[in-house]
Amino acid sequence: MPAQFPYQLTRLGVLMAPQPGNPMEVEGVLNPASVRQGDTLWLYPRLVAAGNISRIGRARVIFDGEQPSVVREGIALEPERGWEHGVAHGGVEDPRISRIDQLGLWVMTYVAFGPTGPRPALAISKDGYGWERLGPILFQYDDQLGTDLNLFPNKDVVFFPEPVPGPDGMPSIAMLHRPMWDLSFCRPGEAAPLPNGVEDERSGIWISYVPLAAALDDVRALTRPGEHKLVAMPEAEWEALKIGAGPAPYKVPEGWLLLYHGVTGTIDENGSFAPQNDVRYVAAGMILDAEDPSKVVMRSAQPLLEPDSPEEQTGTVANVVFPTAIEEVAGTHFVFYGMADSKIGLAQLARKEG
Repeated sequence: MPAQFPYQLTRLGVLMAPQPGNPMEVEGVLNPASVRQGDTLWLYPRLVAAGNISRIGRARVIFDGEQPSVVREGIALEPERGWEHGVAHGGVEDPRISRIDQLGLWVMTYVAFGPTGPRPALAISKDGYGWERLGPILFQYDDQLGTDLNLFPNKDVVFFPEPVPGPDGMPSIAMLHRPMWDLSFCRPGEAAPLPNGVEDERSGIWISYVPLAAALDDVRALTRPGEHKLVAMPEAEWEALKIGAGPAPYKVPEGWLLLYHGVTGTIDENGSFAPQNDVRYVAAGMILDAEDPSKVVMRSAQPLLEPDSPEEQTGTVANVVFPTAIEEVAGTHFVFYGMADSKIGLAQLARKEG
């Protein structure tokens, strides 16, 4: 793989912080999804109330000066279903949104932190404003894996914005996700059996597929992806603990640009489902093959963004940059990212010169 990655991120500053006196935001505003509809750009941040209870808010981004601002527009999703209510930690978290023109829909993935820990779920929208739940994702069983992915927590789920060839060559809606081989939420102390062919227990990026024809016939097919395959695992020292997908993959001349997060550090005795004090999240990039996005054709040798500012180094979880959305406004590509699990930052994505 070429050592020189062709894209870079430049930090622009804080876009959104907890609103003083707002009880829904006392523990953080972070990790937003986004929707671009004409001249309107909606942001869907995770709002964290006391007790680590999360909702998905809605805000309008205003570009009327040197530094963009936001106007809050209420709540998009509340933890209103039983499978979205956890014990001492719960709610609806970390949304990602993909516009899929072939379906005429915006598709939101989010983490439902419920009675059995973090599980991925879907909601859809025809107008980019109001959302209808499709329910939890139920991964199709594949006997070749030797396990059922539904046994395990899963995060960082995001759809490609247009169909790609599936394993059989037919047009498919592809989904990236990050299964976690960890049963400690339900069965403390019990080791999780790894899928066949997987020897590394760290969390990596996987891909699954839904035939386009099935999704056109019934959009609920999006909750039943199959043909699961490992895409990428941690490689560099700065991502040695785990990696996970960020915003929806973005089409570039080289293929699909995927911004992702890489994590180092250690998980304390409270387990991987509790906020950690000894981890470090950086943003990195990889290029996936345009015709077979299960293949990585290029990967950044170094992080594209590291937690160097005070807002990224101090917060609910220190030393975190966590990219979750990309939008183009007037020719500039903006990346929205979580800062120390407390605020939302803005960066510019650009192609390197030369």
